[in-house]
Amino acid sequence: MRNAFHDDLDRVSDQLVAMTGMVGTAMKRATEALVNADLGIAESVIAADDDIDQVRRQVDDLAVDLLARQQPVATDLRMVVTAMHMASDIERMGDLARHIAKIARMRYPNRAVPAEVLPHITAMSECAIDLAAKTGEAIDRKDVHGALAIQQADDKMDELHRQIFQSLHSEHWDHPTETAVDITLLSRYYERFGDHAVAVANRIVYLVTGRYGDSDEGLSR
Repeated sequence: MRNAFHDDLDRVSDQLVAMTGMVGTAMKRATEALVNADLGIAESVIAADDDIDQVRRQVDDLAVDLLARQQPVATDLRMVVTAMHMASDIERMGDLARHIAKIARMRYPNRAVPAEVLPHITAMSECAIDLAAKTGEAIDRKDVHGALAIQQADDKMDELHRQIFQSLHSEHWDHPTETAVDITLLSRYYERFGDHAVAVANRIVYLVTGRYGDSDEGLSR
């Protein structure tokens, strides 16, 4: 029974890692749709979000089943409970990629992002993809130091977010209000993607240590 239980825990972990790969791909393709005004890619990202939602439901169903059948304690209980929270955060990361794809679709056949903002958007996308990969690795390895690296990587995302707003307030900004709104939303979606990765990282620290650690142990809550 215990071997079967731990096999199920491994399945939960594997599903979470798979979700991080899915949201990383979704973010990459959503950005491609955005910068290239590619309607087909945008539609595929929006449709594929259902697959991410389905894996999240599978994680929740298995976690609830384990709680009911096994009544886990200590680290095993933390794994089951935090898995449900992590699945929710990762699923939300997928939703944010879908939001980006929807802006690309809404502005088609035009490109939603002006040329001078493209480098910032591309950098935010690269940061988001890296955060998704780091999150998957930290979940797979139950790695507190990897979790800390996620917060450090998110600092770069926050700085890019601030730079976007500086561009919007620049005297050289000469685009319509509609474009400013799009850029504001897009920057926020990327920034929130990073925030959810940090939330997962905090849960990894809790899973491993039983507490939310300080800067020497992991992340601070």
